[in-house]
Amino acid sequence: MSPTVLREGPFRLFFFSREEPRMHVHVSHPDGEAKFWLVPHVALADAVGLTARQLTEAQDIVERHTREIRDAWLRHFGP
Repeated sequence: MSPTVLREGPFRLFFFSREEPRMHVHVSHPDGEAKFWLVPHVALADAVGLTARQLTEAQDIVERHTREIRDAWLRHFGP
């Protein structure tokens, strides 16, 4: 199961259930995808297929919605 946290433009932010315990979010785009750590701060963990500009856009979305993403993480996975 991979619940969607939010969508913005061509980006979909979601979690993979039963993945590693460190808080993070996956970002899907028609051209590729990325993974961002959420703690201790937003940081790119891995990416494939996205341009530097798309990664910057994705990170901006994650940073603007960090609180919402963290709250969704806690609802989905627990504290």
